[in-house]
Amino acid sequence: MKVYIIGAGAGDPELLTIKGKKAIENSEIIIYAGSLVNPEVLKYNKAAKTYNSAKLSLDQVIEIIKKAAAEDKNVARVHTGDPSIYGAIKEQIDSLAANGIDYQIIPGVSSFLAAAAALEAEYTLPDVSQTVILTRQAGRTPVPEKEKLASLAQHQASMAIFLSVQMIEEVVDNLSKEYPLTTPAAIVARASWSDQKIIKSTLGEIAAEVKAAGIKKTALILVGDFLDSDYQKSKLYDKNFAHEYRNGKKEKKSYFGR
Repeated sequence: MKVYIIGAGAGDPELLTIKGKKAIENSEIIIYAGSLVNPEVLKYNKAAKTYNSAKLSLDQVIEIIKKAAAEDKNVARVHTGDPSIYGAIKEQIDSLAANGIDYQIIPGVSSFLAAAAALEAEYTLPDVSQTVILTRQAGRTPVPEKEKLASLAQHQASMAIFLSVQMIEEVVDNLSKEYPLTTPAAIVARASWSDQKIIKSTLGEIAAEVKAAGIKKTALILVGDFLDSDYQKSKLYDKNFAHEYRNGKKEKKSYFGR
C-alpha cells in the first residue's frame, strides 16, 4: 500500500503529469482538494472511491488513509498545483511517517507557472530580473516579520503573490513602499482553467481593476518589470557565446583591426 501525494496542476486536467495520472489510475481511494482541483482529474479513475478534503479535517484525512492501509489499498492524495507550495503537506507527511505508512510525492505544475504561460512572460529576463519571489500577503495565516511584502519588495525582483487577491489594496500599499506605482502588474484568475481571466495593468491601477472585475479568490498577483521591459538576449543562444556544447563564433576584424 502506498499514498501518492500528487500535484494535479493549476487547473487544466492535461497539466497533470504522466506520473501523477498513473498514480491516480493505480489507486483505489482518491482524496482531493475539491475547492481547487479540477474534478475532470477524477475521470482518470472512475472506479476509485473519492473524498473531498475541503470538507475534512487533517485527522479525518489521516483516518481514511489508515483505513485504506489496513485494507492494503493505494491512496491518491490529490492537491492543486504543486503540493510543495501552500499545499499543507508537511503535517500530512509527518502523520503518515508516524503511522508507518509508505508515501511518494509527485510534483505538479504550479499556478505561478501556468500564469506566466498565460501571460506569455518569462520571470527571469537577463538584465531585468534573475530572481522569482513566491509569497503571500499576511492575513488569517501570518507570515514571518522578515518576509512581509514591504521587505521582500526591496529586492525589486519578479514577484508572484498567492492567496492574496481579496486583499489587493493591502498588497498594493505594501509593495508601493519599494516598487514605483508604474511597475507592471497583472492578475491571472483561475490560471489554465476554461474560464481563466487576465488583467494587465500597473501597480497603481491594478487594485481598482480587480475590484471592477469582481475577482475575489483563486487568482495570482504578478508584479515586476519582467511583465513589460526592455531586456538583453540570453547568452545561451548567442552565436558568439561558447559553452561545452557549442563553439562560439569569433568576431571578424577588418584589416586595420577595427
